[in-house]
Amino acid sequence: MNELYFDNKTLPVVCALDSRIAAEPFFHADRILEYNDLIYVFEGAIYVTEENIDYTVPEGSMLILKHGLRHFGKAEIPKGTRWLFVHFFLEDSHAPDLTDDASEIGGFERLERRVRLPKQLFGLTGSEPERRLSELVAYSGSQRGDKRFRLNLMLAEALSEAALYGRAEPSLADRVASYIQRNIRVPFSAAALEREFFLSYKRLAAVFKAEKGRSMQQYHSELRLSEAAMLLRTTALPIGEIAAEMGISDPLYFSRCFSARFGASPREYRRKMSVSY
Repeated sequence: MNELYFDNKTLPVVCALDSRIAAEPFFHADRILEYNDLIYVFEGAIYVTEENIDYTVPEGSMLILKHGLRHFGKAEIPKGTRWLFVHFFLEDSHAPDLTDDASEIGGFERLERRVRLPKQLFGLTGSEPERRLSELVAYSGSQRGDKRFRLNLMLAEALSEAALYGRAEPSLADRVASYIQRNIRVPFSAAALEREFFLSYKRLAAVFKAEKGRSMQQYHSELRLSEAAMLLRTTALPIGEIAAEMGISDPLYFSRCFSARFGASPREYRRKMSVSY
């Protein structure tokens, strides 16, 4: 009853998204929504009940609450909890379930498939689903004209990653990504990576680029900018201090990198995000 399916025929539609930090302890709202609610927790924990099932969403985990079902909080969410949410619509699908199939694709075969979205996932810190969700929320502050459509595309990618996550043991590239995520506030270091994984930097770089489609330095930079965007949205820290928090000593360089990624300067981004999405 509370399952959701995602297929390759239609895009999900984002209606609201943001990140939050609990300034004080509180209970989750008691409500029934017309849209689905994806929650991802970076720090702390969120406690919510849906259809008489109690869920704990700790650090590094995700939960999807289904539209039309009552959910509410029984336990207090602690002060300092940091999370993001995405409210989205998803069309019901009647396509066949996705199965692993290595056969060749050709002719005029229809390739409609659907996957069951996981109700809850754990251990996502540093994972591709976490990165894509963070990028999604950060990009919501973009001033590009096609933002809404791009947000739907980005959510489709994030949901796909979540649906397929956990089918296999984490790859070397996934473990490297997790390490980079845990160390985004320190300068990128090839030597540190070699010490951590007992492999040459050249080998790590080749494996990572082949699987992730970007270099490790690019990945590190993307994560730092997404983290900076979160701080711009949720804190009153000066922009120079946020740049320093991300290990960037030159505020002008930070501003150029941020503008290239989000289409707005840090100051413009903060002003834009101070208004409800």
